[in-house]
Amino acid sequence: MALKLRKLSPHIGAEIQDIDLNQDQTAETIAAINQAWFDNIILLFRGQNLSPERQVHVTGWFGRMGAIARPKEDFPPGYGALPDGVMLISNIRENGEPIGALPDGEMMFHHDMMHAELPHKATMLNAVEIPSHGGNTLFASGYAAYDTLPDDIRTPLEGKRAFHHYNYGTTVKGKGDGIEAFAESSHPAFRTHDDTGRKAIYVNRLMTEGIVDMDQAEADRLLAAVFDHSESPEFVYEHEWQVGDLLLWDNRCSMHARTDFPETERRLLLRTTVEGDGRPY
Repeated sequence: MALKLRKLSPHIGAEIQDIDLNQDQTAETIAAINQAWFDNIILLFRGQNLSPERQVHVTGWFGRMGAIARPKEDFPPGYGALPDGVMLISNIRENGEPIGALPDGEMMFHHDMMHAELPHKATMLNAVEIPSHGGNTLFASGYAAYDTLPDDIRTPLEGKRAFHHYNYGTTVKGKGDGIEAFAESSHPAFRTHDDTGRKAIYVNRLMTEGIVDMDQAEADRLLAAVFDHSESPEFVYEHEWQVGDLLLWDNRCSMHARTDFPETERRLLLRTTVEGDGRPY
């Protein structure tokens, strides 16, 4: 079947319309969806209302499903009834404790699993409960930002590796939240996409701490310029969630952030990821 696509913004995102992901799809359709993903970085499917089990199945169309990174002893209580690899993103509380992860407020721009030595290439979010306003997700194209990065910023960082540190559950750098467990990694500041061969910015404001073998003050100056440039509104699509939305994005060539939302209103999304094909290069 030919996919019916609607662009979401000039640089990033497309909605695939008139498809029911609760129904099995042919190998040709799945291949076409994968190509649309490579071409558009993020894909939106509205009105899907997938069960956790069906989400696991659909995640498998894009590769091997990734495991949850945080230590098992730190899993919130809501994880017990879910299939392996499904993560709750929720502010719903039981006995005063959130049932899921990343419960409240805004979240700075970041790449999922950048803090791992083998980052996951894809993330899928399935909207179950959505507040009346806020909690939007912003997606920024790493391709467009790299292609337009001024030479005086790009050249000193070309071929360099960036150092990343993340405390699990942290949403704003320096805020002091999250849990004690953390992960660290170093990856190219500009990475090459395994499937498209295109280069994308691969540093972000939340996780990136410095540049390997570079003076910290100079690294801070360059990184601040990259962050400001890559977060420019012209490169960003802001998604306003609806119940039943399924959103897939490519962590190799995009970063994302979250806007604030009322803490008194319930928000619940189911998250799965896809393992990367190898170390970033």
